[in-house]
Amino acid sequence: MVRATPFLLLLFLALGAHGLAVKKCSLTGRWVNDLGSNMTITSVNAKGVFAGSYHTAVTATSNEIQLSPLQGSMQKSPNQKGQPTFGFTVNWSFSDSITVFTGQCFVDEYGKEVLKTMWLLRSHVENIKNDWKATRVGTNVFTRLQSLE
Repeated sequence: MVRATPFLLLLFLALGAHGLAVKKCSLTGRWVNDLGSNMTITSVNAKGVFAGSYHTAVTATSNEIQLSPLQGSMQKSPNQKGQPTFGFTVNWSFSDSITVFTGQCFVDEYGKEVLKTMWLLRSHVENIKNDWKATRVGTNVFTRLQSLE
């Protein structure tokens, strides 16, 4: 029995190893964040470049909120392990501001994809004396919107 123990251990590890693989997280699709804003990433090319649109649910301007374009890049590395880091910029169509997001795409313990992000929003100011109030920082958590099909 002692001789069989190393063999059984190796067999158990080999058979169980497939269950330990990290599920891949995909940026492509429709997402909603904790504030109710919606984002769509249409596709990610072979170099990790992507584009899409963002419809914010919150704004500091009195202008009507409009769908705004986003452009980004995902880290493409052989060591990525299926939960990539990424960054994207939203050029707001309805205001003189721009936001950059950076984050990581995770698959939680229930198999649910989650985007954890941090952002910087830069608003236009009239002069350098008002620079102190031109940049805001925050975080958002995005979850995948399920299609109704």
